[in-house]
Amino acid sequence: MSETREYYSRSEEHGDVFIAEEVLEMIAGAAALEVDGVSGLAGATAAEQFLGRKKLSKGISILWESDNITIDVSIQIKYGVIVPEVAKKVQEAIIANVEGTSGMQVAAVNVRVSGVTFEKPAAE
Repeated sequence: MSETREYYSRSEEHGDVFIAEEVLEMIAGAAALEVDGVSGLAGATAAEQFLGRKKLSKGISILWESDNITIDVSIQIKYGVIVPEVAKKVQEAIIANVEGTSGMQVAAVNVRVSGVTFEKPAAE
């Protein structure tokens, strides 16, 4: 069974550059996870959560419109953070990282907060 992959292309001076959609998703996911207050990406399967595996493209989708991309990201946040502030920082981080690494223009980043995580009390 073969997996179909979407590639975004850019014409450069010496030829075309093709970037797999999953690469852009992983860049966006890594950027979101670096933001203080984000505890994870939403959309991981129960097995991935149980095994402690992180897939940086889970909870991220990309929509291509001419030369711009729109990124949808679903995150989990830490209890006690200010949601709009964290969401804005996620948007800024994703835009900076995706544009900086791919050279593509990000039109919008839509953030969906789909869960809250609580810190485990410290064992005494």
